[in-house]
Amino acid sequence: MASFETVCYICALLFGGIFCTLSWTVTAKHTFQIDYENSCFKKDGESFRYISGSIHYSRVPRYYWKDRILKMYMLGLNAVHTYVPWNFHEVMPKKFVFDGDKDLEHFLKLANDTGLLVILRAGPYICAEWDMGS
Repeated sequence: MASFETVCYICALLFGGIFCTLSWTVTAKHTFQIDYENSCFKKDGESFRYISGSIHYSRVPRYYWKDRILKMYMLGLNAVHTYVPWNFHEVMPKKFVFDGDKDLEHFLKLANDTGLLVILRAGPYICAEWDMGS
């Protein structure tokens, strides 16, 4: 399975509509926190507002990922939002595929290398007009 720590240091997971936030330090120079007293995010100790667009990597061939991510960055976005549909990766019970057009780690690395943060929405239920939502 893809190692998310190696390709991005900020991640918000949405499970069934419940917003679960993660706050941690990955390296000595990067931090992400939620400042509840001032109602803001803190990235590396500074107030931060993310401006995000959405790409469903599962619906775009891998060949086009870099192009689409670069266009998002050039539009002034600082984050990319994507779903992780379990039934896209779990092709048979307990058999997961994360290569080719299903290479989630590569998608996350492209976003990170381009300078975009990632908002990762993991299943099992994602809706997103996806068959059975999962």
